[in-house]
Amino acid sequence: MKQKFDTITSTCVPLPLENVDTDQIIPARFLKATTREERFFGDNLFRDWRYRADGTPNPDFVLNNPAYSGSILVAGKNFGSGSSREHAAWAIAGYGFRVVISSFFADIHRNNELNNFVLPVMVSEPFLQEIFDSIAADPGTQVCVDLPRQTVTNLATGHSETFTINGYKKYCLMNGLDDIDFLVANQHKTIAWENEDKIR
Repeated sequence: MKQKFDTITSTCVPLPLENVDTDQIIPARFLKATTREERFFGDNLFRDWRYRADGTPNPDFVLNNPAYSGSILVAGKNFGSGSSREHAAWAIAGYGFRVVISSFFADIHRNNELNNFVLPVMVSEPFLQEIFDSIAADPGTQVCVDLPRQTVTNLATGHSETFTINGYKKYCLMNGLDDIDFLVANQHKTIAWENEDKIR
């Protein structure tokens, strides 16, 4: 979903597991889907952890715990490893997450999130653990992610860290543009350059 991104303050859903791969985020059988509908992929996010074999919700999985909600997913180290399937980012966005915080992302998945208007925020491992600890102590803990300033703040402690992001992707997120939108918006520059080149 194309949404302009500025600052988000939200409660969080904690997933303190390392090496969560894209097959766990969205199982391979859903890659055969003939729809791109966000609701479909969001409903099947973490499908095999979220539901039992008979299709009933697994009460032990965090997405089925009413104590946790929000537009920020806080995940363990090495999130999104495995295959390069973009469907994993579709599922995260389709569920309603706008931000994923981790201490490390697989590169391809990180870029897929950015391309689907989900902001991957990489923090230090001690700060990630602090956020997990704050959420464990109080599920109502809020985190503020400020894209213009590139900061993430644990409002329970007041501690902040800065994060890095590609300048082009930051511009696109803040303006609600995908790659095609950006090219169309700058088409006049391309035409001007081509005309200038012809004059030479």
